[in-house]
Amino acid sequence: MESQDAPEGPGLHRAFICASFNQDITSLSVGTKTGYWLFSVTAVDKLDCIHEGVECPDVYIVERLFSSSLVVVVSLSMPRRMNVYHFKKGTEICNYSYSNNILSVRLNRQRLVVCLEESIYIHNIKDMKLLKTLLNTPTNPSGLCALSVNQGNSYLAYPGSSTIGEITVYDANNLSTVTLIQAHDSPLAALTFNASGTKLASASEKGTVIRVFSIPEGQRLFEFRRGMKRYVSISSLSFSADAQFLCASSNTETVHIFKLEQHSPSHEEESPTWSQYVGKMFTAASTYLPTQVSDMMHQDRAFATVRLNMFGLKNICALATIQKLPRLLVASSDGYLYIYNVDPQDGGECVLVQKHRMFDSGDEQVEQREEEKSEEVSPQPASQSYAATVALPSTPPSSTTLMGYSEDGGAQKGEVIPEHEFAEGPVCLDDENEFPPVGKHSN
Repeated sequence: MESQDAPEGPGLHRAFICASFNQDITSLSVGTKTGYWLFSVTAVDKLDCIHEGVECPDVYIVERLFSSSLVVVVSLSMPRRMNVYHFKKGTEICNYSYSNNILSVRLNRQRLVVCLEESIYIHNIKDMKLLKTLLNTPTNPSGLCALSVNQGNSYLAYPGSSTIGEITVYDANNLSTVTLIQAHDSPLAALTFNASGTKLASASEKGTVIRVFSIPEGQRLFEFRRGMKRYVSISSLSFSADAQFLCASSNTETVHIFKLEQHSPSHEEESPTWSQYVGKMFTAASTYLPTQVSDMMHQDRAFATVRLNMFGLKNICALATIQKLPRLLVASSDGYLYIYNVDPQDGGECVLVQKHRMFDSGDEQVEQREEEKSEEVSPQPASQSYAATVALPSTPPSSTTLMGYSEDGGAQKGEVIPEHEFAEGPVCLDDENEFPPVGKHSN
């Protein structure tokens, strides 16, 4: 998500460039001109800054792995290079260079996916070993792709065509194509999986219709109409954790929330009403109407909506349960995070309950963070390997094994990785100078 005309202010000397929520919507990552910021979004009344990273400027991609210390960063100053940091230790775990500009990065606990305009790279996140390169993929100038956060399946979705809305679903665990979905007539604009990786939502460049498909079968389950009057640019799609709701934001002032519910025909037959009778008549008539008109009659409208006080600014949205209540989060390129209450029973217009200004944390909090950093364990040398960097100093790896990345950044829960896997990998992760020249290697 790019920034447009970010406002100036005491805490906004760092111009806003991009933003993303982590996989379980517990934190917000923001890229700026001076680096990147990580915020906790587990409370309504406050927006706590977890970390401010100043390792590189002009950050246009920043992705955090769940609530762990692993964060992936790409800078406009080096758009072909991906840096992986352990932000709590203040160390660079590794970096990786590619043959062209990096357009997006997706990750779960099993895989890290890097998307370029005409190729996709799939890494094992435990040791950053390159597992697969998908070359000559359809031209994808926005780097559109989605990765299931469920590492049990690790489904990857990306455009199967640059001219129509075809989706390729790829199994990033078994490294094989699962299915092709003919989703839209126009090129794709947005993709997202639900938390379990069993549903995939898509929108085209027209932005009028949003469809939901079953995975891995690729069968259409739901179809929602965002609007009819104008084409819009869908900037984000996001399921709720239980996959009962789907939110969509665009370059307009409206955010839509759709409810994924199957209408029960048996209940309607028990107590038929005039509206149900008319509905059945329309359904019967739709079989004789043109396909476009028939489809429109079967499309559901938004269950709930939000009216933003902005127009034309890019934003991302997400549905989360915060303090036991359903909320809609909207992070906008105006430099604010908006939090709305969502009525899961009746829907309707959502109520704004909090508006947080990003970065405006004040000098006292900045000083406090600096004091906290000084009390932490001294950073390890950047020359250490990926696994050694994320292992606790108190539990050094043995001579035959190295510890993999773990949620708490320590060795207790890390998976043991045989040392030879590093030697047999396509690249050495210890030093950026050991990467093969971009112009010569096959990646």
